[in-house]
Amino acid sequence: SYEYSELKNLMFDSFMINDSNQFRLLEVDNRLILPNKINLRFLINSMDVIHSFAIPSLGIKVDAIPGRINQINSLIYRSGLY
Repeated sequence: SYEYSELKNLMFDSFMINDSNQFRLLEVDNRLILPNKINLRFLINSMDVIHSFAIPSLGIKVDAIPGRINQINSLIYRSGLY
């Protein structure tokens, strides 16, 4: 689940698409849209087991650990599909 808390509590779920015509496990049904040239803060957590959140082309990878909130900051300088 994703939440844009600064944008009137906009929330949505995103799931991987299992389609042989797409890149394996890289395409999702609802893409995460991020603004550029604005400082972004990601709060990552988990309710059950350890998960991982990553945007490899931006150099972002963080683990979601139950009972803990991990925070990372990022600044995207160029528009694109990541």
